[in-house]
Amino acid sequence: MQENKQHLLENLLNDTSFKNWVYKKNRNDIAFWNNWIANNAEYIDTIYAARDIVIGIRFNKSELSEDLINDKLDNVIQKINKNTESTIDNGATSKKKIKLIYATSVLLSGIILFFAANFFTATSEVIHKTGFGEIIDLKLPDGTTVVLNGNSELKYNKDNSRDVVLNGEAYFKVKSKPSTKAKFWVTTQDLKVEVFGTHFNVNTRNKKTDVLLDEGSISLLLENGKSTKMQPGEIVTYSKDNDTIVHNKVNSNIKYTHWIDGTYIFNNVTLLEVMQYIENAYGIASEFKNPNTKNIVITGGIPNENLTICIMALEKASGVTIQKQNNKLLIIEN
Repeated sequence: MQENKQHLLENLLNDTSFKNWVYKKNRNDIAFWNNWIANNAEYIDTIYAARDIVIGIRFNKSELSEDLINDKLDNVIQKINKNTESTIDNGATSKKKIKLIYATSVLLSGIILFFAANFFTATSEVIHKTGFGEIIDLKLPDGTTVVLNGNSELKYNKDNSRDVVLNGEAYFKVKSKPSTKAKFWVTTQDLKVEVFGTHFNVNTRNKKTDVLLDEGSISLLLENGKSTKMQPGEIVTYSKDNDTIVHNKVNSNIKYTHWIDGTYIFNNVTLLEVMQYIENAYGIASEFKNPNTKNIVITGGIPNENLTICIMALEKASGVTIQKQNNKLLIIEN
C-alpha cells in the first residue's frame, strides 16, 4: 500500500489535470478529481499531500531595481573606457585592438539584450488558452469574469485587461465602471465589441463572428468601418469575408447554442452544425455515412463536459449511431 501511495504521489505531481484541480482552473478536471476522491477515500492523505506540495511550490519573480541596473551599466562603461585608454597609451597592436573591439561589442550586445528582455517582459501579453474539450473560468484584473470554451484563446496586455482579443468562444460578464465609465473591448477577426457592463457570448468559429447578448447593451464596430448596436435577446452574425451582417431575435425559430453551464443548449440546430460545434470544441472531425442525417434537427440540452457522454446524448436526441474511429466520429443512420 505504501509503495502504491508513493507511486500515486509521483504521478499526481506530474499530472496537469490534477494541478488544474488544485488551482480550480478546469471544470472537467475539477469534476473528475472530486469524483475520484469520493471513490478512493483510502488515498485521501496522498491526494492532499500532493495538493500541498503543488501549492507550496512558488516561483517568486525578482526584479532588479533601476539603481542596480544603472550601477552595473556604469561599471561596464568605465571598464570599457579604461581598457580603451590603456590600449591607446601603450600603443597596442592592431590585434589587441580587434580583441578589445570584439569584447566591447559582446558586452554591449549583452546590455542591449538585457534591456530588450526587460522591455518585452514589461509589455508582455497575458494569454489564456484552452485545449480541446477544456472549459475554464477566468477573472480578469478589472473584475470581469470570462468562461473560455474549448480550443479558444483570450489575450490582453497585462496593463489593460479591459481590451482583450478573442479567438474561439467565450462568455463575458463585464464589470461596469460607473465612476470612470471605462469601456470594455473584445476584438475578433471580424469586429470589435464595445461594452460598458453587460453579459454576452462571442463565437469566432467558422470564419465569422456571432455575438449573443443576454443582458445590457453593446455596440459592434465592424471591420468595414460601420457600427451597429445590440439589444438583449439578440444575435448578430458578421463576416468580413462577405461583408454581411445578420440581426436576429432569440426565439424558437432561431438557431443558437449556449454552453457555459456544462450543457450545450441547441435550439433548432441541424446535426451537421452540432457536429461542427463538437469538432471546434473537441478537435475531432465527423463523417456522415448518409448525407440525409445532416439535416436532423436538434433541440434541447446535451452535456458538454465529457465527449463520451456528449456523444451518447446526441445519439439519443438524433436517433443515429456515432462511432469513434481513428480520431473521427462516424455518423451512421439507424
